Amino acid sequence: MIDTLPIDIQKTAQSRIAELNLDQLTFGHTFADHMFVADFDGKEWTDLRIIPYGDMLFKPALMPLHYGQAIFEGMKAYKSAEGEVLIFRPQQNAARLNKSAHRLCMAEIPEDIFMSGLTELLRLDSQWVPQRDNYSLYIRPFMFATDEYIGVSPSKTYRFIIFNCPVGAYYSKPVKVKVEMEFVRAATGGTGAAKCAGNYAGSLYPAKLAQEAGYDQLIWTDSTEHKYVEEAGTMNFMFVIDGTLVTPAVSDSILDGITRKSIVQIAKDWGMPVEERKVSIAELIESLENGRLTEAFGAGTAAVVSPISVIGYEGKDYDLPEIKSDNFANRVKTYLDDIKYGRVADPHNWVYHL
Repeated sequence: MIDTLPIDIQKTAQSRIAELNLDQLTFGHTFADHMFVADFDGKEWTDLRIIPYGDMLFKPALMPLHYGQAIFEGMKAYKSAEGEVLIFRPQQNAARLNKSAHRLCMAEIPEDIFMSGLTELLRLDSQWVPQRDNYSLYIRPFMFATDEYIGVSPSKTYRFIIFNCPVGAYYSKPVKVKVEMEFVRAATGGTGAAKCAGNYAGSLYPAKLAQEAGYDQLIWTDSTEHKYVEEAGTMNFMFVIDGTLVTPAVSDSILDGITRKSIVQIAKDWGMPVEERKVSIAELIESLENGRLTEAFGAGTAAVVSPISVIGYEGKDYDLPEIKSDNFANRVKTYLDDIKYGRVADPHNWVYHL
């Protein structure tokens, strides 16, 4: 719990909670009643407010529409069996948002404003947090430039917003992934470690081609040689090879995933060997062919823990071993869920209690 800052609250005249149908929920299409907004005037953050979720007015010269100064985060809130709202590692998201802001020459948001806005917003919209296994409230903090100016330079003013949407599972079944050997998501020295809009815009066309070929996601490779695994864009990659959890080391072209780092910590807690290092495609294929690679999965806020069933490489599909209930991926997902829903002890104090 924190002592929240003063925030002006304007409640919606008519809640839409009665329209929520969890049985017909599409990820990212249903939004809660309110949103938190704060503005940076060039010197300080001002006008902290919660208002009904709705339209915004802007002019054609708004800078992010032309030069892409826009960053975001993704996080989740859960509801325990007792009805308490629990948020998973929100301070980590606040810190990562500021790293993205620094990389894109944007104003950083103080943690007390981030957490105060988040806390008051979720208190107001607590009914929107589903009380059901495998469901949660997806939280989207984001920031964008608000100067109206056609010139390539950083904006002086910014707007920070948090809105929410109830969601179910991002992937409903094990995913098929294709190793990308032509296009590049991020390069050394670029913005791959920042959670900025442009990273995702550039990934859409290659992902579309992969989906047309029957795959769910891409394994992005390094920009120089296309030899090493990076990430999927929606999740980090993790592999179990010879009983060791192996995952690409975080770099300036790989997002520092909060689910990823949580799984690494849990593996260490359980006494499992962990290697954070470069992982070559050649190593993956060889370890698949000789049976040393027993699990592959993605890890991310939206994806949570998503087992991989097929890896496509150079026109050939490699099937992963059968997914079993006692696999590491299944066990760590269950344990993470138990922490997030308040069913077990939280040894690292990851859960923020509303």
